[in-house]
Amino acid sequence: MHTDRRSLFKGLAAAATLTLIPTTDAEARAKRTVPDDAVGLLYDTTRCIGCKACVVACKEANEKPADVDGYGGGLYDAPEGLNEYTKNVIQLYRDDGANEVSYVKKQCMHCVDPACVGACMLGALQKGKFGIVSYDPSLCVGCRYCEAACPFNVPKFEWSKKAPKIVKCELCRTRLAEGKQPACSEVCPRGAVIYGRYDSLLADARARLAAEPGKYVPHIYGERELGGTQVLYLSHVPFEKLGFRFNDEQSVPHTQQTVQHGVYKGFIAPIALYGILGAVAFRNRRKQDE
Repeated sequence: MHTDRRSLFKGLAAAATLTLIPTTDAEARAKRTVPDDAVGLLYDTTRCIGCKACVVACKEANEKPADVDGYGGGLYDAPEGLNEYTKNVIQLYRDDGANEVSYVKKQCMHCVDPACVGACMLGALQKGKFGIVSYDPSLCVGCRYCEAACPFNVPKFEWSKKAPKIVKCELCRTRLAEGKQPACSEVCPRGAVIYGRYDSLLADARARLAAEPGKYVPHIYGERELGGTQVLYLSHVPFEKLGFRFNDEQSVPHTQQTVQHGVYKGFIAPIALYGILGAVAFRNRRKQDE
């Protein structure tokens, strides 16, 4: 009897393990592509002077208060990073040993296949017109799964409010509806960040690399990373030093959902799990009876 029970447990465990193997390419979730009407931003570190005019303009356009808890010491608006008051920020990278200095702009990347959208249970976050990842607070339940899912650490929760919302860049979509461009690109005095159609921005980035190959790291960040993003970067400093840690071309939702589809295909894994739990309960009950 003991031998039979051991065989049963081994068989059930093996069945559950086999169902955890990811599906083949033919069964995998379809890969998302850049929308035909996609717009975005191109940021060039070599042109940025760190004036933070874009940060100020973004706050004015989105009616956000000053963040005086950052580097300003309570005296002026100087956010250290993205937070509930700040949708767009300029950060400084400095390595005196390597004689490297660079500014870098951080905001929502408007991923081609956004992890936040995949994680949102009720559709408060959606990828809509122009490929913009937008937020509808009326559908948000405050679960903050989007915060946990985003590989770029973008969505922020309004901890200071009694009725909190998620804060993230929406590429000034209300301004776009009025025929304007995003506030950050409109005010940049050096053209360090420019707005336009995604395909035009990508062509511009490629042209800059071809024209001055020694000026840049030979790569356009966002063209392929994590399935691609509609915010593109050119840099004279290695991207990982600016905080861009990801180089996998597979998007987060694609990886997650492909595995999930494999796990739940035919509902074999849950059945196997319930079988194991039932067998354990049966064993414990017999021990108790004995």
